[in-house]
Amino acid sequence: MGSPVPPGVPSWRLAPEPENVAAARSFVRSALDGADPDLVETAALLAGELVTNVVLHARTEAEVWAWTVDGQAHIRVADRRPDRGLVPRDRHPYATTGRGLALVEELSAGHGVHSGAERKTVWFELWPGAPVPPLSPWETVTPSVARVTVTLSDVPYALYGSARQHGEGLLREVHLAGTGVPPRDLVVAQDASHMISACMTAAVEQETPDSSTLSLRVAFPADAAPAVTTLRRVLDEADALAQQGSLLTLPALPQIRAFRQWLLDQITGQLSGGPATAWTLAPGLPGAVSRDLGPWDPAEAEAAQVPTVAADDRNRIIAVNEAAAALVGWQPHELVGQRLTVLMPEHLRHRHLTAFTSLLLTGEPRILGRSVPVPALHRDGRQIPVRLAVQTQEAVDGRTVFVAQLSATTAPPAPSGGPSDDRPATRPVPPSPHGQTTPRRTPGLRAGTAAPEWLELFADTGQALAGTLDLDEGLRRTCHVLTRGLADWCTADLLDEQGRLVRVCIVHRDDRVPIAEEHFGRFPPLTADARGPLPRVLRGAGPLLLTDSPPLGRGHSRVDARQRALVGLLGASSAVVAPLRAQGRIFGALTLVRVRDEHPFTRRDVPLIAELVRGIALGVDNARLHRSVHSSAEQLQRALLPTLPRHERLELAARYLPSSATAEVGGDWYDVFLLPGGETALVVGDVAGHDLKAAVAMSALRNMLRGIAVDRQEPPGDVLRRLDLASHTLDQRSTATCVYGLVRQDGGATHLHYSSAGHLPPLLITPAGGTRYLDGGRGVLIGMDPDLPRASAHEPLPPGSTLLLFTDGLIERRGESLGDAMTRLGRHAAAHAGDPLEVFCDELVIAFGADTTDDVALLALRPTTPGAPA
Repeated sequence: MGSPVPPGVPSWRLAPEPENVAAARSFVRSALDGADPDLVETAALLAGELVTNVVLHARTEAEVWAWTVDGQAHIRVADRRPDRGLVPRDRHPYATTGRGLALVEELSAGHGVHSGAERKTVWFELWPGAPVPPLSPWETVTPSVARVTVTLSDVPYALYGSARQHGEGLLREVHLAGTGVPPRDLVVAQDASHMISACMTAAVEQETPDSSTLSLRVAFPADAAPAVTTLRRVLDEADALAQQGSLLTLPALPQIRAFRQWLLDQITGQLSGGPATAWTLAPGLPGAVSRDLGPWDPAEAEAAQVPTVAADDRNRIIAVNEAAAALVGWQPHELVGQRLTVLMPEHLRHRHLTAFTSLLLTGEPRILGRSVPVPALHRDGRQIPVRLAVQTQEAVDGRTVFVAQLSATTAPPAPSGGPSDDRPATRPVPPSPHGQTTPRRTPGLRAGTAAPEWLELFADTGQALAGTLDLDEGLRRTCHVLTRGLADWCTADLLDEQGRLVRVCIVHRDDRVPIAEEHFGRFPPLTADARGPLPRVLRGAGPLLLTDSPPLGRGHSRVDARQRALVGLLGASSAVVAPLRAQGRIFGALTLVRVRDEHPFTRRDVPLIAELVRGIALGVDNARLHRSVHSSAEQLQRALLPTLPRHERLELAARYLPSSATAEVGGDWYDVFLLPGGETALVVGDVAGHDLKAAVAMSALRNMLRGIAVDRQEPPGDVLRRLDLASHTLDQRSTATCVYGLVRQDGGATHLHYSSAGHLPPLLITPAGGTRYLDGGRGVLIGMDPDLPRASAHEPLPPGSTLLLFTDGLIERRGESLGDAMTRLGRHAAAHAGDPLEVFCDELVIAFGADTTDDVALLALRPTTPGAPA
């Protein structure tokens, strides 16, 4: 344990009080008087850190020795808790606790710990001018007590590190601040936290970090359940104090709080004889918890094709990819380091800062895990309508990163002469995240260091996917490659647009093995009781190595039963189930199975399988992107949205929002055009359906209405009657709702003439905030009866008033009556009657567009005051 204490060297005994940390530093400075001043200050600093550990963790009398020999400083710090072993921490730059031992490791020439029968002594030596030796591990102490093994499955290591870091920070501040937590409970909680950290660290050291999650078997003291229960209660109380602003430590974010509670509940439950529940199967997780359980990796964010921006808890951009930068007119390197508000219109910046600060101060999310329509600010001042989806993800350094994906809805056209983007619709392959995102480095993770047979697999699987544009066929070819060189049989499963799992293919090494059709196709819905390996992987775990018998046979849901039936048909001795993950999303799984007992999968196979499946997932994701980009329905919808005409005395604004719940394009549309007589025609309509047929029908109806309106200058009711006749003649199966209006200006007055074909009435908002729905000119839907007469109505539009035309997707919600929804819209519109028209529309889509299950079209018009600029 280093040099023994020479005879006659004095020591200083200190009670376990915070103020004695400073006394220990003073003692060391006095004992080392005359030595090199820098060495003395370093010795005092490190001694103070070790005495702090005694005060916080051992809570016994501390004894300090300090002396010099030939200019070298020797320090000893002892406590009376030899059973309390050291728990070294990872060196995270953002950690608020656990740095004492790391400082000793970094700055001392030698260090160690010795535990005797009555005390534990930590020592270090400082040598002036000597090079710092390589870091060496601390000796840990494992108490000889009865233990029970607790199974913790699918533990996201980065999330565990963040939760531990936050919990220790809460306990430390509660201890030092002397809050209302009973002292006895705080002592028990600190001991339990220390015990859990020691046990978890020991278990992790036995694991190979072959995936984004770890499945651990952790030995805890058999009698620890009451102490862990106390720890949970104290942390909940401390978190509540943090939410109230009584502590400097910020409250836990939703995913950290949920994980901490799951971990402590698993320990107490299993120590009391309860069953184990994997983190990926934990019930009631908040929507803000991401399914991507791996540590955040900036390389993957920067390589993503989906526009992605990542920010830290100081609201600064720390990573942005080319797709996001191009969307808003910047270069990626120009945005890194700027505040996130640079991408927001002026009128939303204060709201964002308020909401972000509220999240940090209360831990309660507002938009995390939701898809929210907001405008993004282009560098040239234009507003780009986007849907924003924000998730949190933990980094290996302990930070929480806010990752935002932006999906453009309908952006205003860019100024002419700008650069065009002719890049292919494929996603670049980011560098491998392994090594930098796993808890420890593991040799042999990269394809370039693999054996020749593995290199051949990497090449052949890539070629199999690239050789066809048919995604299902590409997966079949890939599975054939895998069964030739790696597995006896293989399955590929994908999540469809409704989130239902579909088995795309089952490939056996022996083509003669019959596989019934019942094993293919769509799975039963994934329910809470689906607890087997496949559901776990789809919720973020994996790759999972399975060596039980049968390896895929756990769980009692219909999904698990279907897996067991396939294993019963084809056999299995070991398997690896790996997620198909890209762009922070899990969209399927690949299952590799070996039948023969003499050559099972082992842990050595899992890192390379993880890398192999990662490449396959990127190929599959590119194929899905190709399919999406070539969706004729989406292209048609975008092409039909008009450029709003400019008018001297009318302001116009419009928004179109695809459904946040489906990728299908619906039949909602808006249109504005000028007639030969000078009137402005306004249209908002909705064709029944949410598929390509609806988009095509909408296109035909829109174009027919334009032609009929331009052909004859007729009242709106007559125009809709002729439209109904034309539609009924050409396609009797199509139905639609529609509002058609003509805006005429006579001198200083503005008048609306309109007719409605089964559509929701327009809303008129006065400058003072009065609201009224215009329910005149009502008639049946287009496509019902073209012989029925249609009425027209007339309404004056005062200067500064706002006319709003909208489709039902804006307000209709399950469980709310249409009348209540219209009332709610009226109140919100009235509250923003004085806003600029663009801001008015933004406020509507922010308030009503989040989580809508239908697409939305809205059109707003505002007559300007005579003589005022439009």
